[in-house]
Amino acid sequence: MEKQPTSAPAPRQRLDKWLFFARLIKSRSLAQKAIEAGHVAVNGTRVTQSSAQIKAGDTLELSLERRDLVLRVLLPGTRRGPYEEARLLYEDLTPPASSQRLTAFEQATRERGAGRPTKRERRDTDQLKPDFGEHDD
Repeated sequence: MEKQPTSAPAPRQRLDKWLFFARLIKSRSLAQKAIEAGHVAVNGTRVTQSSAQIKAGDTLELSLERRDLVLRVLLPGTRRGPYEEARLLYEDLTPPASSQRLTAFEQATRERGAGRPTKRERRDTDQLKPDFGEHDD
């Protein structure tokens, strides 16, 4: 009776280590915090444990401070190398940014020489300030 060769299981890696090795997040501890805060989804499911295992072929959705990324894992990382090496670990599937979607800052920015802002525009701008409504008495 001949044994069928069994295919070796795909190598898995901790999610926080992979994010660090792929140079998507600056440190492993920041990667752990982002995962625990629910900013990472693996194959469409939110992950809150940094010890979650990922493998080649998994799809990651990552909400970073200034952008959202959709990535396909190609390889597990072995070290935090240069960008060119880290870029080989994933394929970027992020859809192109829509020109219709403006940030709050871009919406509040006026054309130079457009005159004085209206009262409504000033209120909207004031809402963007983090300490709006706080007074020192």
